[in-house]
Amino acid sequence: MMGALRELARSPVLVAAIFIAGIGGTFQYGFHISVLNSPSLFIKELVNSTCQQRYGHSLEPWELSLIWSFIVSIYSIGGLAGTLYAGHLAGVYGRKTTLLLNNVMAICGAVLVLLSKTALSFEMIMVARVLFGINAGVSLTVHTMYILECAPKRLRGMVGVSVASFVSMGKFFGQLLGISEVLGTEEHWIWLLGFSGVAGLLQLLTLPFLPESPRYLLLEKADKHGCETALRRLWGAKKDPGPEMVEMLAEHASLKGVKIHRLMDLFLDHNVRWQLLTVLVTFVTLQLCGINAVYLYSFDVFQAAGIAKENLRYAALGTGLCEVSTSIACVLIIERTGKRVLLFRGYLCMAATLALLTLTLYLQNFVSWMPYCSMVLIFTYIIFFSTGPAAVTAPLPGEIFTQSYKPPAFLVACILNWTGLFLVGMLFPLIVEHLDYFCFLIFFVFCFFSGVFVWFHVPETKNKTVLEITEDFNKMHKKRRHSLQSKLSLVIINNMQTSMSTKL
Repeated sequence: MMGALRELARSPVLVAAIFIAGIGGTFQYGFHISVLNSPSLFIKELVNSTCQQRYGHSLEPWELSLIWSFIVSIYSIGGLAGTLYAGHLAGVYGRKTTLLLNNVMAICGAVLVLLSKTALSFEMIMVARVLFGINAGVSLTVHTMYILECAPKRLRGMVGVSVASFVSMGKFFGQLLGISEVLGTEEHWIWLLGFSGVAGLLQLLTLPFLPESPRYLLLEKADKHGCETALRRLWGAKKDPGPEMVEMLAEHASLKGVKIHRLMDLFLDHNVRWQLLTVLVTFVTLQLCGINAVYLYSFDVFQAAGIAKENLRYAALGTGLCEVSTSIACVLIIERTGKRVLLFRGYLCMAATLALLTLTLYLQNFVSWMPYCSMVLIFTYIIFFSTGPAAVTAPLPGEIFTQSYKPPAFLVACILNWTGLFLVGMLFPLIVEHLDYFCFLIFFVFCFFSGVFVWFHVPETKNKTVLEITEDFNKMHKKRRHSLQSKLSLVIINNMQTSMSTKL
């Protein structure tokens, strides 16, 4: 671990790439997930005021609720649209150029938000949410591809965790800037929503000083000199990029004549079936693991524990800080622990925590000190989530698929992520209304199933090339198939022997 940190410290350009790519990358995704909580009342007032001025009457509560739900969920639609084009743009224009152009969406969205209050137009906020969604959809894919392709093999796990760390930082900044002492006021809420433009502008001004992805230059542009130059800039002139380039060229040779695969090819190719199943299971569970339910119930649990209503937002801010700190701490343990262990241990511990949380929520009306147990379990759950699935899942498609399959793999992953986010946003309130805290049992099933799946079907990816990981997938499942076939053959032979002995 310390060796990996020292190696990272000797690569200041790579460290700069991590922060610059992150602030205009997955930071934006996390920021827009949490930022609407604080100004929700002010936005609803703007919606009502707009309708009063235009049509002369106030909206019914259900009408206002419907418009508000649309403002919230349209972000996912924009995100899905951005995801659908992200892989194509990254392949045609390169990772760096795509990220640069993507910032225009964030800046334009911020301008619309800043003008919406003056123009008395909530539709401008809707359009801005679509643009923010497109920006997040593209950055969620391309940021991950870019930063993983810039990192050496030994640091790839540590650098990959930074993708999730910036998501957590985005959520935390959305909560922090949303408190009334900062920008969560009636006068300043438009600046809160427009902060995304500042992050986009910061990346737009700094990203041109970084090189293009070395892997993209070598494998997709066949620019060997450009790849070597980029590697020396990123890793330092003293580090020999030769061994990494040999591995890239080995993959390039194995893919010679193979074009970038389409989405349908990914589903039809049996050679990558288990990699595809891994992406499907992990990304579905990322949205259905119950993290949003835990954040929702944290207010009720903290209030039951005696925290004053006006201080609940600060307690909620503590949950965001917990996620950020544990996500950053995961950078220090991932190289020693391994991603497979973090995944299955995280899922199984999350499942156990959800079962206990359901029990403590049920008992808190009967036992006076039970809300404090629920508080501890909420923070425990966030720690397991941040140091497990949240840290490992996002970069997973870039690690287990070869270059020709990466664009469709990231496409599938992001479609699942945005669709899950949209469905959770629309259906989760109904689930809570009918099941109350027993909704955690649904999330328990998803977490437990995913933990078992990872244990039996996913190999370790730490310090391995894509070709080595592919071979591990093949060995794992060929061995299991051979074992099943052997057992089946033994059963058939025993049955035949039994049948012959009976006849005799």
